[in-house]
Amino acid sequence: MLTSIVVSIVKACTRFSAITVLIALVLAVGAGFYTARHFEINTDINTLISPDLDWRKRDNQFDSAFDRDRTILAVVEGPTPELTNAASDALAKKLSGDTKHFESVQPLGSGEFFEKNGLLFLPAAEVGQLTGQFSSAAPLIEIMAGDPSIRGLTGALETGLAGVKRGQVKLDNTERPFSLIAQTIEDVLNKGSATFSWRELVSDKPLTDSDRRAFIEFKPILDFNALEPGKDATDAIRQAAVDLNFAGQYGSRVRLTGPVPIANEEFATVADGAVVNGVGTVLVVLVILWMALHSVKIISAVFVNLFIGLSITTAVGLMMVGSLNLLSIAFAVLFVGLGVDFGIQFSVRYRSERFKKNDLKLALEKAAEYSAIPLSLAAMATAAGFLSFLPTDYKGVSELGKIAGVGMLVAFISSITVLPAMLNLLNPPGEKEPVGYAFMAPVDHFLEKHRVAIIVGTLLVAVAGLPLLYWLRFDFNPINLRNPKVESIATFLDLRKDPNTGANAINVMTNSEAEAKKIEARLTQVPEVLRVLSLDSFVPEDQPEKLKLIAQGAKILNPALNPESVDAAPSDEENVEALKGSAEALRRTAGDLKGPGAVTSRRLADDLSKLAASNQATRDKVQAIFVTPLKIVLDQLKNSLQAQPVSLKTLPPDIVNSWKAKDGLMRVEAQPRGDPNDNDTLRKFAGAVLDAEPNAIGGPVSILKSGDTVVKAFIHAGLTALIVISFLLWLTLRRVTDVLLTLVPLLVAGAVTMEICVLIGLPLNFANIVALPLLLGVGVAFKIYYVTAWRAGRTNLLQSSLTRAIFFSALTTATAFGSLWLSNHPGTASMGKLLALSLVTTLAAVLLFQPALMGKPRDVREETDISH
Repeated sequence: MLTSIVVSIVKACTRFSAITVLIALVLAVGAGFYTARHFEINTDINTLISPDLDWRKRDNQFDSAFDRDRTILAVVEGPTPELTNAASDALAKKLSGDTKHFESVQPLGSGEFFEKNGLLFLPAAEVGQLTGQFSSAAPLIEIMAGDPSIRGLTGALETGLAGVKRGQVKLDNTERPFSLIAQTIEDVLNKGSATFSWRELVSDKPLTDSDRRAFIEFKPILDFNALEPGKDATDAIRQAAVDLNFAGQYGSRVRLTGPVPIANEEFATVADGAVVNGVGTVLVVLVILWMALHSVKIISAVFVNLFIGLSITTAVGLMMVGSLNLLSIAFAVLFVGLGVDFGIQFSVRYRSERFKKNDLKLALEKAAEYSAIPLSLAAMATAAGFLSFLPTDYKGVSELGKIAGVGMLVAFISSITVLPAMLNLLNPPGEKEPVGYAFMAPVDHFLEKHRVAIIVGTLLVAVAGLPLLYWLRFDFNPINLRNPKVESIATFLDLRKDPNTGANAINVMTNSEAEAKKIEARLTQVPEVLRVLSLDSFVPEDQPEKLKLIAQGAKILNPALNPESVDAAPSDEENVEALKGSAEALRRTAGDLKGPGAVTSRRLADDLSKLAASNQATRDKVQAIFVTPLKIVLDQLKNSLQAQPVSLKTLPPDIVNSWKAKDGLMRVEAQPRGDPNDNDTLRKFAGAVLDAEPNAIGGPVSILKSGDTVVKAFIHAGLTALIVISFLLWLTLRRVTDVLLTLVPLLVAGAVTMEICVLIGLPLNFANIVALPLLLGVGVAFKIYYVTAWRAGRTNLLQSSLTRAIFFSALTTATAFGSLWLSNHPGTASMGKLLALSLVTTLAAVLLFQPALMGKPRDVREETDISH
């Protein structure tokens, strides 16, 4: 019945071929217009998992409450903390009034609140130690604050040397600060530029990368009509940095990360090279079609049919899902790779029949008759492989399966309607020679002669490799599907190394302040947790004691920081005299001593003498390098002495809003202990936090839960596809043995594919795991062609036109998958790599294993020539 239906459709379409092609073209053009108006890509990988899962609902609730899904994080990085702070302040001030691009601009961990109350967040002992040093520092600060110049700096230096002479300071203790000053002067004298940090000078520890970073959070106004909704905002930030001469004036740079820049650059990565890859794929497919079909008219018919189907599928897909995601966008490549298979199968069969009887309509009818069962079954099986994802919670692949599954049906329908009509209109010339591979006769004979050895050997290899599957890895971290070279991801990966940035933090939400404190207490006891933060963390402990110490320090230091008068700027001659005087004082202090302090003092004395002997421009440059950060540090020190009692009621609104939403929802944050770049560390951290707080959400929890969701989805999809395909095969073949002859080579190919993944170190991930269930649909199509031919009594299958069609069909599919492999997007590239690998193993199983497994047909036809 199926055969008669397909033959009737082909007859009708060839009889009304012009009308058939016209209707198809109208539908394709209409679909193209719809696609142009409704095309949209959602680059957010968080949406690849169903939003209906409990943990995804909590994720969405968190994003909505704290508005985390539409932010830009600007990371300002400079050579010193002082220059970084100056650059960050300048950028925040410049953009705070830009209401065209931003709803809000908020410095993080800085600003007036932290500048005034920063000392309160230190331990009381450390506050006492710092304020206790103010007495000895006050004379030096007073000199520099009253005369911020080379003259004032050298005056402070000589005051310090006087303390060494009096025995108040050991000379060796000056080795580090003198060395830093000397190195800065030497850099200017030798290289023409340098930077200097007073914070580094007074610190007893080397500065870290985090000390040289500042953060600004932007909430941009997004243009959702654009393919990159946040591009205008990110461009505005980068342009502001250029306008402020970040590199020249501050020696700094700004890098952008966060949901908005990541989404923008994700789309750009997917799009980068897509046109070139697409054109290259089309050209290679054309070459393969020429090798398979040897007729411009037939190739034209196949190609037009292919793009009519692709246009219709794209429009239908957008109607069904609204917007494409980073996985479902691959449907186009899959359609080209798999959809062209039906066209090649029908066309090669047509060529074979045209050679036997040079009658166009008869050849088309015979091609339809011979192709009806295998093409129909292949289309249904391939569609079943895709559609098996529909019931799963892996929304990204579920949508891909929905579009590609419908696409396979569209490709099949167009191949028995539009393609025959096109061939009838174009009327290609008849064939001059058989369409087959006569040179494959020795291989056919070899497979028949050594059938048992080939079957046993193949199965032994597949079974022997099964222990390798123990080492098959699944990369649960979706960040590894991103391009690590783009700015937003590279910046995120850098920030992730620092636990203080909270890049891998987990959050727990509650509506109760009392419960928030209990949650904080429970998480503090978890060994895998480094530290726990909440809104209460911004209310310092032991405030009365610390405020008293700060007040005492302010009495001593405020007069020094606020001198009654500031000296007039010295002349260059005065600066030269000051440099010479300090150089002489250093040499006198060092004398003939051999200790590290004395050695460094003489080095600094030499550098000051060289600076005095240089030109004024060099001295002015050195003065700016030391004085500019000095003024910043003195201002910060003034602010830090103005600390006031802090309570939840006096906290700035921006801090409160970051930890407590308007509806009263609060969050408690836990940060991981150990290597934050290690997947196992993050999984253990997430598991431990979930044991303590089952409702926890955040990056590591999402990684853990989404990994479980994906693996579960693929197990369900794989089993569903296997059951549905088996049922379709049994429904058509009506023999369990014939169903097994189709499925066993497929399962062998699947096992070998995964074994090779282990051997070449290719882990499974959220993107490429799609290849495994698709292997069922794609692979079964090739195997069905052989089984149906074998059931029809045909022998010497490798010499037949069927093998020619399968081979070139596989080549076009491999080309399409190869174009995915060449993508600049790591996730897409890994998908193409595994799809190509699975295709190679599947083709090997079809051409070399399946003929041996089937053996001779039950009923061998008398007319078994190589044209079949």
